[in-house]
Amino acid sequence: MIDSEQYRVTREPYYRPVGDEVRLFEAAYAARMPVMLKGPTGCGKTRFVEYMAFKLGRPLITVACNEDMSASDLVGRFLLDANGTRWQDGPLTTAARIGAICYLDEVVEARQDTTVVIHPLTDHRRTLPLDKKGELVSAHPDFQLVISYNPGYQNLLKDLKPSTKQRFGALDFSYPDGAVETEVVAHESGVDVETAAKLVEIAQRARNLKGHGLDEGISTRLLVYAGQLIAKGVEPRAACRMTLVRPLTDDPDMRDTLDAAVATFF
Repeated sequence: MIDSEQYRVTREPYYRPVGDEVRLFEAAYAARMPVMLKGPTGCGKTRFVEYMAFKLGRPLITVACNEDMSASDLVGRFLLDANGTRWQDGPLTTAARIGAICYLDEVVEARQDTTVVIHPLTDHRRTLPLDKKGELVSAHPDFQLVISYNPGYQNLLKDLKPSTKQRFGALDFSYPDGAVETEVVAHESGVDVETAAKLVEIAQRARNLKGHGLDEGISTRLLVYAGQLIAKGVEPRAACRMTLVRPLTDDPDMRDTLDAAVATFF
């Protein structure tokens, strides 16, 4: 018997709504509609899912997708032990059995032949075939599938098939406006609002460079990291270099540009 309590989000995560995403997700869950979250890295997609799982009182099973992930990693496999062979459910199967929200993070990183296994769970069938075991799992009435991906990274080799995309309702996520992002950074890092506002200004300047030397702008997550270092007594410029500049690029000219943006505010 699977203990669903181990997958409960026991403490309310901090999430600052920026639109009607909470209401829309609640309606989607009431209809058991699969949901796709689209947005850049570090903008709050995972935190949002954790918040909604807590708010809805449902267990949450998160899978960090990667290019080596196989269908067996999702649905399960036979394992050898001292008593012979036994079947081990994968996270998707476990979620379907116990009525959890299953969150496939950055699903576009998984191989397309792997993501096909979710199709029967995302239409009227709500079933998961375990071909190796010869079992057809009917999803628990409370089960919901949520996926996320970053459209900024998509290309011909890494994108979801239309047949997969059209099985989901979608919510667009982006970095919040300056005032809201300042509030989030201050709350999550412990710095004062004035310092948080400066960090957000730096991020906004860097985001304008996306596609002009940077593959991705500074995320809200990195701003929180910078604020946490500053709150621990690290000199602001050093904190920003470590968290806002060095992770983003190795190009010397682009680093100089970002360092100059930091120096403008600190």
